[in-house]
Amino acid sequence: QVQLVESGGGLVQAGDSLRLSCVASGRPVNSFTMAWFRQTPGKEREFVAGITWNGGRTNYADAVKGRFTIDRDNSKSMVYLQMNSLKPEDTAVYYCALHWKPIVTIPVSPNEYTYWGQGTQVTVSS
Repeated sequence: QVQLVESGGGLVQAGDSLRLSCVASGRPVNSFTMAWFRQTPGKEREFVAGITWNGGRTNYADAVKGRFTIDRDNSKSMVYLQMNSLKPEDTAVYYCALHWKPIVTIPVSPNEYTYWGQGTQVTVSS
């Protein structure tokens, strides 16, 4: 089993920045794609950003391209999401996810991910 724990969420104003962190424990995660998703009440969980096992490839939702950056530190079993120029529509619970298969792609469907964190709330006021 793998446990994922997110941190770094909070209440900020539009235009501010936040850096989310996710730490994995239980088993090594160095060989697997990881991603960030977000969800608001009444809506489906949506893909935000993903990164392959060695950081060689990344993928972003159109809504966050140019503003968010995903990276990882395999020596610490951590993945990060740097969020700049935040907008009120970025308000959501953000989840870290792990795709438990050795692939070199970045699935965007939440159904492809096996392990999830508990989520961290990000609220952006206008």
